Amino acid sequence: MKKLVLLAVLALALPTAVFAGSSIDYSNSGGTLSGSNSGLSLSGSVLFAVNGSGGLITGSNLGSVSFETGALSSGSLQNGGTFASGGWFTITGNGSNGIPNGTLFTGTFSGPVTWTMMTLSNGTHNYTLTGALTGTGSDYSAVGVTVQLTVNTGKGFFNGCTKISSGDTNVNVVVPEPGSLSLLGTGLIAMGGMIRRKLKA
Repeated sequence: MKKLVLLAVLALALPTAVFAGSSIDYSNSGGTLSGSNSGLSLSGSVLFAVNGSGGLITGSNLGSVSFETGALSSGSLQNGGTFASGGWFTITGNGSNGIPNGTLFTGTFSGPVTWTMMTLSNGTHNYTLTGALTGTGSDYSAVGVTVQLTVNTGKGFFNGCTKISSGDTNVNVVVPEPGSLSLLGTGLIAMGGMIRRKLKA
């Protein structure tokens, strides 16, 4: 009986150990960033790389990345500022190159989103959007996600609409969904019972 209890504890601890510290990196390019003091939104951005536990998958179009931030809480659209938490963030796959078809990650901005403007040596303006997300994937929960979006507007300032250069979203996987825990736990307990019967025989 003690062995079965130990197996049950291991069944619950093992998934956490497997998922702790793992991450998935999503890269996107193109698309239109538009916004006002009500918030920034990205549409039409193409997912071109996914790097996770299954290795690196690349392609010209694996899916899409889109989001909307909360409202501007300080600063300005032209010179940089901070957007409130909230809004939404979605990464979808289109079924190509082994990427699942459907939602890969969905969440919200969990804290302030920073919009930083830097003037480069050639006189052009570079903007970076950085924020943290919480959300879920198809079979996991995630926190501490970092989003970095880079935009160069040339010598002009952001005027409410521009094409983006690139984006990167790093998803830190925390725990699997309860269904995955139950499935793995049940399987381990069943295996333990089979091994116990064989040893008795």
